Amino acid sequence: MIARVFVSLFTLGLLGSLMGTAHAADVKAGRKKAQMCAACHGIDGISKMPMAPNIAGSPAMYLEKQMKSFRSEERKDETMNVVAKPLSDADIADLAAWYSALTVDVTLPN
Repeated sequence: MIARVFVSLFTLGLLGSLMGTAHAADVKAGRKKAQMCAACHGIDGISKMPMAPNIAGSPAMYLEKQMKSFRSEERKDETMNVVAKPLSDADIADLAAWYSALTVDVTLPN
């Protein structure tokens, strides 16, 4: 019984620390912020440049991790490291919310 209570409290504490000062991502704010991304990734998340990936419909969690990795320079890319450096966690969450909210239709070839 005591072990179960301890595990429950530990889990709640862990979840609370992971959530930290969570920012409720704002898709509309993300759309506005995505203007700076549009030259390469497109406002619709479909790349406008050959070396930039399509990011429309990518999971928000994935996009946030990648942008934070660029910001910290854990992941190296000359352009993205510069672009991501001034972004706050809230900016990143908003951008991820925007691009993950986009839907992509796929048509298989015959």
